[in-house]
Amino acid sequence: MPSLAVVRAANAAFSPSYLPVAVFVGGTAGIGRATAQAFARYTKGNAHIVIVGRNKAAAQSLIASFPKPTAPEAKHEFVVCEDAALMRNVRAATSTLLARLPKINFLVLSAGFMSFKGRDETDEGIDRRLGLHYYARWKFIYDLLPLLRKAREAGEDAKALSVLGAGVGGTVIDVNNLGLKKNYLRSNPGGTGPAYTDLMMQSYAEQNPDLSFIHTFPGAVRSELLARSHWTMRVLNPVLLGLFYPLTVSPEDCAEYTLYALLQARPGVSRYNNKGDDIGRSPLSDATDARKRLWEHTKEEVEGALVKQGATGA
Repeated sequence: MPSLAVVRAANAAFSPSYLPVAVFVGGTAGIGRATAQAFARYTKGNAHIVIVGRNKAAAQSLIASFPKPTAPEAKHEFVVCEDAALMRNVRAATSTLLARLPKINFLVLSAGFMSFKGRDETDEGIDRRLGLHYYARWKFIYDLLPLLRKAREAGEDAKALSVLGAGVGGTVIDVNNLGLKKNYLRSNPGGTGPAYTDLMMQSYAEQNPDLSFIHTFPGAVRSELLARSHWTMRVLNPVLLGLFYPLTVSPEDCAEYTLYALLQARPGVSRYNNKGDDIGRSPLSDATDARKRLWEHTKEEVEGALVKQGATGA
């Protein structure tokens, strides 16, 4: 378990020979924002950094805090994605990124959502929590693979990282209830997203063995995520943060470990916990049939959501 000081020193040693392109989905708040800020600081602003999210003002404020670059080709910009739980919005964002960027070296996916509801379907027929935590992340990587490949073909880093729940997902998935369309609350929706993510990253790594696919667990982080889940939590959040302060970490400290996992990961699939430890392959790694069926389901679900969107004119 590397100490925070060791992690910071390793991050500070990052000095690529190329100008990196980094995309932070969910980068306007919480862990994503802090990780983007840390990346900008360690690169001294000399990077092409793209913040993807719904809050333009928050993105502009974040970008204004970045060090002023000295490299003429460095750029810091915002791409809107109003609600990443909707596949049509993800497609719009990735279309913009594909048109604008020559490559992607680092793709960080951290948009978060907390809910105490049962199944909450979007108008595309996907549960909102799974939509944001799993299907959208699958779609971002799927669409942006050509840009990751361009970075790798140039001999540069090419990595995708999902901040969710490495090590806390289930050890089995119900292949007869993919997408949790039955018995939602009894099907452990909180553990399903991380379990699906483990399988997703394993599949992407098998299809692209020279790229890096990373799943991390952030631990208990002091953020506004709980406050946004329900109006009662907005009232209780300051009290809960105070009570559990010793057991939580700041977004900034979490970002150091997130960035450490991103920079240290080798080609293939890897999982990191909230203390910077590589926790090895998922117990689901050898579930070949489940992985294949989940991949096929995911592709059908995402494509079906986009067809439905087109049919309704949304």
